[in-house]
Amino acid sequence: MGDDTVQDTTVDIGVQEAAPPRALVSWVLFDWAAQPYYTLVLTFLFAPYFANAVAADPAQGQALWGYAAAAAGVIIALGSPFLGAVADGRGRRKPWMALFSTLFVASLATLWLAVPSADAATIALVLAAFVVATAMAEFTTVFTNSIMPSLVPANRLGRLSGTGWAVGYAGGLVSLAIMAGLVVADPTSGRTLLGLEPLLALDTAAREGDRLVGPFAAIWYALFMIPFFLFVPDRRVGAVPASTRPPLTELWETIRSLPSHRDMLLFLIARMLYADGLAAIFAFGGIYGAAVFGWGALELGLFGIVLTLTGVFGALIGGVLDDRIGSKTVIIVSLLLLLVGAFGILSVDPTHVLYVSEVAPKVAGSEPFSSTGEKVFLAFAVIVGLVAAPVQAASRALLARLAPPEKMTQYFGLFAFSGKVTAFMAPLLVAVVTQASGSQRIGMASIAVFLIAGLVLMIGVRASSRA
Repeated sequence: MGDDTVQDTTVDIGVQEAAPPRALVSWVLFDWAAQPYYTLVLTFLFAPYFANAVAADPAQGQALWGYAAAAAGVIIALGSPFLGAVADGRGRRKPWMALFSTLFVASLATLWLAVPSADAATIALVLAAFVVATAMAEFTTVFTNSIMPSLVPANRLGRLSGTGWAVGYAGGLVSLAIMAGLVVADPTSGRTLLGLEPLLALDTAAREGDRLVGPFAAIWYALFMIPFFLFVPDRRVGAVPASTRPPLTELWETIRSLPSHRDMLLFLIARMLYADGLAAIFAFGGIYGAAVFGWGALELGLFGIVLTLTGVFGALIGGVLDDRIGSKTVIIVSLLLLLVGAFGILSVDPTHVLYVSEVAPKVAGSEPFSSTGEKVFLAFAVIVGLVAAPVQAASRALLARLAPPEKMTQYFGLFAFSGKVTAFMAPLLVAVVTQASGSQRIGMASIAVFLIAGLVLMIGVRASSRA
């Protein structure tokens, strides 16, 4: 490993040359390693399975999942800024990542216990594992993001961030193809997404294929994180002395200073709102589609593959545009298109598209996406898939350019805080409105408030020339 693991008592002040290729590739592989959790567990396979088969009924399942996502958001919001303050100028970041990674893997493995029509105790345990896994994934990301500015010059941050998101989406696509195409079987047909017999001899009635999603994501993460721990630099170079003050003191002073940094504060608040809405779309999008059209594993798998593939292209294009036209512009355009996609998705129900146009309902047993409603739903979902990665990658790059180098991890902690401090609000609002109205569609509609508010605030951010 050579100099890659040398430690200093100073902090990053920026780099003029890129790190060695193996370091860049290994850093990018973090997104590849972590993405199956977001793709398989959070969005396309496990979350809909939990809502439709583990819980008593889909509406209750969506509500329980929403409450658990809200709880995870509170933990992330409280913990991320403090962890960032602890890390800045106080030694290595990889030991923290190793701890969080271990808890992440263990929590994912626990999802195997989610049997169909589970009892209350099992449901509580599975939801607790989901909460821990979500929190650990975000805590690990705080440290990974803070390392990014030490790997490339500022004018390449957009491409590095975008490449990371693209590789992450590709990892999600490959993992989804493996699980949906070779392992998870439809309970009615006993066949996988590709129409094959499952690769593993699993009990279809016990939904062992769906339950294997968690352990599979755990093994995937553990395997592909090895290069990161071996080759990504975990050092601080430069001339700024490391701080010896208590972490809470530094964090409080940073928070107190935010009002004097207008654009950083405005950006963090805007990101707080639109990240909340975006996360809610991904948390409940698959659940909503499954409820509207009665999708099973086959349709959900195809849906996931299409969106993930579009996400790869969106991330790569967004990364290039980020370095050319600026992070702020990429974020604003992405949010506008995201609103178009979200409102389009909500315009579809079993017998209508665009809210008022009547269409024939999906025929039971028909081919995937054969109905007009499904095609329109998928078209709007593709728009969401194309812009979801650019808005997130550009946000990460903008923060890396705006934050003081000596407080990079701390600011990425606040970045995670901004993404989660209200993260309980969108899932909680979706859960409450869904439960009160008995309508998943009405519950999902509340997400648009967060996207619009974030967009309005983002317009007021005066990005620097580098951003």
